[in-house]
Amino acid sequence: MTTDAVSAAPSAGGVTYQPVGDGYFEKRQLKRHAGLFTLWMMGVGAVIAGEYSGWNIGLAQGGFGGMLIATAIIGFLYICLCSSIGEMSAALPHTGGAYSFARTALGPWGGFTTGLAENIEFVLAPAANMFFMSAYLSAIFGTPDSWLPLWWVLGYAAMLGLSIRGLELSMRVVVWVTVAAMLVLAFFFLVAIPHVDVARNALNIAPDGALIEGGNGPWLPFGFTGVMLSLPFAVYMFLAVEQLPLTAEEAKNPTRDMPRALILSIVTLILLALGVLFFGAATLPGAHALGSSGEPLLDGFRHIFGDGWAKLFAAIAVLGLAASFFAGSFASGRNVYSLSRAGYLPTGLSVTSARTQTPNLALAAGSAMALGMLLLVWFLGGKDNVAFMGGFLVSMIVFAGMVSYILQSFSFLRLRTLYPSIARPFVSPFGRFGAYVTILICVVTLAYQFLDPLYRWAAVAAAAWYLIGLAYFAFYRRHRLVLSPEEEFAVSGGTRGRPLGE
Repeated sequence: MTTDAVSAAPSAGGVTYQPVGDGYFEKRQLKRHAGLFTLWMMGVGAVIAGEYSGWNIGLAQGGFGGMLIATAIIGFLYICLCSSIGEMSAALPHTGGAYSFARTALGPWGGFTTGLAENIEFVLAPAANMFFMSAYLSAIFGTPDSWLPLWWVLGYAAMLGLSIRGLELSMRVVVWVTVAAMLVLAFFFLVAIPHVDVARNALNIAPDGALIEGGNGPWLPFGFTGVMLSLPFAVYMFLAVEQLPLTAEEAKNPTRDMPRALILSIVTLILLALGVLFFGAATLPGAHALGSSGEPLLDGFRHIFGDGWAKLFAAIAVLGLAASFFAGSFASGRNVYSLSRAGYLPTGLSVTSARTQTPNLALAAGSAMALGMLLLVWFLGGKDNVAFMGGFLVSMIVFAGMVSYILQSFSFLRLRTLYPSIARPFVSPFGRFGAYVTILICVVTLAYQFLDPLYRWAAVAAAAWYLIGLAYFAFYRRHRLVLSPEEEFAVSGGTRGRPLGE
């Protein structure tokens, strides 16, 4: 792309494109290296921490039955969502992912609004994974809660150190760590079978939230409201699988492999989610105790094998949290990279390493925001209630995720109307129906977040972050955009702007 072409770019939607030099995109190249298996494991790896921690808080909100129904509802939501995203990612294989889809369908404001929602989600998701991983590490090494921030700093330092070696190596590490994490869960399911007692262990929550000694309590101790309040924590068992399209410009064949990887990932995650919910709640210590646990898988292993062996298995279990932490952090970096390359964020953040073609600056920026938010929540009250801090982070992430899913579904519907003739190598089997279902479930989940007296302030905090970001765009960045491939594709009506490296 030439400087003249960029200088001559028209303004649209109240935005202005700035000219850039001939070497602008040469300094922002990514390397194609990911095949189907790598993408599949990256999709599972981005989420699998949600099967280790965070999901269990939903037991305290809805009981076993409420959480089971919520998981079924959210599982169907993600099947519909991944089908829609699969269609869009094959038609628009840019690294911008959700921002790219919305930019083409909804204009620059819609693009940034969607990209910002994903930014909040992908900054906070690995931060929450790091938080839960630190809880496991503290239990393993016997360190006090006051040491948790030290674990966070060490974790982000390790992730950034791995990234410097190159994203291809980083992805390979995530892939095999994810495989190991899946094997740990499968092993837990296997050894838990002789200890399953649904009536005694899973149904031990009373309608007032108290423990029922001996179990045999109601399936829905909090009624339908409990199902609705469990939805955000069911989301956490699938949230972030939609980050896969951010790797489009690193995939060898994104138009073929991206939809397949998305579907394989969500099917795998649904099976893992149902397994961890059933075997976790139906064995000791039971649903009531797990509802406030920071390390539910460790608690399960502890009651099966005792403390000594449990710590060994918990050390292995940290792999699952590490997989999601690394994969989520890389997704955060790619989100910052794509928004920066297009000028929605400072353009200097999208410069990639000349040696490894890794977006290290974007990754460092996303990591700094995540670590900053962890420390902020910690000092504002998290250090006094560690269990509550985990739920607070999950609720913030779910708020941003639901907003992103609604906007992506609207983008899907709009793309089918505006661009009916663009090549669609994959077509969603659920079509418009799937998009409408996604929007409906997301709206209900958001509504119940604000009705939840325990975590509504988390949704308010995420909304405040959202409004600050929109103000930054409205008053400053919208006049400093760049015709990146996503922007050029949208401005030209799809006639130009193929991904870099094609």
